[in-house]
Amino acid sequence: MSMNSTTIEWTDATWNPVTGCTEVSPGCDHCYARTFANRWIGVQGHPYEQGFAVTLHPDRLDQPLRWRRPKRIFVNSMSDLFHVAVPESFIRTVFATMAAAPQHQFQVLTKRADRMERVTGRLDVADNVWLGVSVETPTYYGRIRHLQRIDAAVRFLSCEPLIDSLDDLPLANIDWVIVGGESGSGARPMAASWVESIRRQCGAAGVAFFFKQWGGVRKKLAGRLLDGRTWDAMPTPRARNG
Repeated sequence: MSMNSTTIEWTDATWNPVTGCTEVSPGCDHCYARTFANRWIGVQGHPYEQGFAVTLHPDRLDQPLRWRRPKRIFVNSMSDLFHVAVPESFIRTVFATMAAAPQHQFQVLTKRADRMERVTGRLDVADNVWLGVSVETPTYYGRIRHLQRIDAAVRFLSCEPLIDSLDDLPLANIDWVIVGGESGSGARPMAASWVESIRRQCGAAGVAFFFKQWGGVRKKLAGRLLDGRTWDAMPTPRARNG
């Protein structure tokens, strides 16, 4: 089976055993996945015939096992694995698949950090699984605290869309921070000072910093240079407890 290619700068491919989601915070306001899915509502036979309703896809569970070339794989780019509508039994199967494909590195990102902490505490998280949370404003620093308590080889933050200054970012036990501005119609502006502050904080804490994009209505024109260069640092997996 062919790889599901992607234009997301910090990963190589996507894998969507779940699609669909619901809003939980301001970072969801202009969700690209929801916008894309809703274009296909009512199109018979299309994967998004039901729009952005949470949908399980058991037929996709074995996809990464067929991809032999090592890749970084973003899990559920079109959903949130820890959505309440996703049964824990299904989440366990996803984690089992990731463990059975050690040639890949899997990047799991959620806004539902409380459930991620609870569920991962009841299962084995393989060394090739990276766990992350989205943090768009300081209001959601609580998500970071849930993540910090999970034993994972890589813990990361996605500060995208960055819609406020993230001062005093809690970076203990965090390995990687991705920063990006919102893009598309109605994109909220991102101040350069916000980005530079996060970069400085990461530098002081020894955390890998990845700048994804400035965003905006025409994100390609805005590009992704910061101080005249790209920032593409990747994390070094840590030794696991036990």
